[in-house]
Amino acid sequence: MSNLKHWIWLTLRKGLAGQGAVRVLEHFGTPELAHAADEEAYRMVGGLPDTAIRSLMNKSLDQADVVLGDCERYGIQLLTLQDSLYPERLKAIAQPPMVLYWKGRQFAFDNEAAVGMVGARQATPYGVQAAMKLSADLTRKGALVITGMAQGIDVSAVRGALKVGGPVVSVLAGGIDRVYPSYHKDLYEDVAAVGALVSEYPPGTDHIGTHFPIRNRIISGLSVGVIAVESARASGTLLTVNHALEQDREVFAVPGPIDAPQSEGTNRLIQEGCAKLIMEADDVLCEFVDKFPGKLRLGRGASLPPEAAEQRLDASAVPPPPEPRGARGKPAKEDRDDQVYLRWADCKDKLTDDQRSVLLALGEGAAQTDELVERAQIPARRVLSALTVLQIQGYVAEESGKRFRAAVKLKME
Repeated sequence: MSNLKHWIWLTLRKGLAGQGAVRVLEHFGTPELAHAADEEAYRMVGGLPDTAIRSLMNKSLDQADVVLGDCERYGIQLLTLQDSLYPERLKAIAQPPMVLYWKGRQFAFDNEAAVGMVGARQATPYGVQAAMKLSADLTRKGALVITGMAQGIDVSAVRGALKVGGPVVSVLAGGIDRVYPSYHKDLYEDVAAVGALVSEYPPGTDHIGTHFPIRNRIISGLSVGVIAVESARASGTLLTVNHALEQDREVFAVPGPIDAPQSEGTNRLIQEGCAKLIMEADDVLCEFVDKFPGKLRLGRGASLPPEAAEQRLDASAVPPPPEPRGARGKPAKEDRDDQVYLRWADCKDKLTDDQRSVLLALGEGAAQTDELVERAQIPARRVLSALTVLQIQGYVAEESGKRFRAAVKLKME
């Protein structure tokens, strides 16, 4: 396995955009061997511009050291193309990222019914509502939503997933430490707390226009299908759809008014047979339910009733946890203190590390945020993010005086 420094060194070479880095890696086998090569060897690769060869001749690893230091400082993980955890689904695309920078949970994407959601930045109220509802329903029924963090459809998809307590993955067009747009700082923290922020760009990289169309291949590459919610006839959304079609992914589109400019692209995709028209989450999930047995839940019974759904979509409303009942409809014997019991072993799959730590800390009694920070020994912003999701899921309730208490009782056996 090559040293991380050499992987970072290779990705930072100028002039290796597109297939250049892939060709270098295929020719030499590892970044370490590429680093050790001379000019003559580089010219044997074929197709490399002089700019790339000059950059490859710079053997300094100082930049790589800086990147690794930044990753440690910001809590960012790295995953290289040769790591066993690197998604096979992404590795199979034409230009897989050499390195993925990661913050948050690490997902086994090849085992996830991951659905990409893309659309216009200048979204209409119709598009925002459609993206939020679809994302919430997909998440609730077992899918993993993958999107970006741009204004419009991206952020609506993020909020839809977060508001029903599920994870979401945001693929960024710059460094994970660079919040873009700047007013999405809280969303970055929430996504990192319950899902993941992913980028092929090292910390310190600005989000610039040319990065977004390149980034789009990762959204579709990690997904089994892609939904276009709103799109003009020529847009970045359609570039993502093209990536999805080239990668043999399923494509779906939300229809819109025939005279709406932001629906022209999606309506054309449907008209030309490039995308399946969808009106609800089941229209998407029915295509994948056989591939992910036991993971996806279809039908009305899999969703919350309309009243509860409205509550779950309102982050300020926390539905009470269900009361466990005995075989004859009586309260279960162990429910004598009016608390629902939750097996600690079940928390591993249901909750993140931060959420488990906060829930365990609340086992000592109700507490304010600063007390929980002390008990759980994690930063305040992460405690707040964990509390938000735990409240949405019904595991935590807020009392007067901004104190929080566990709404469930942990069974540790």
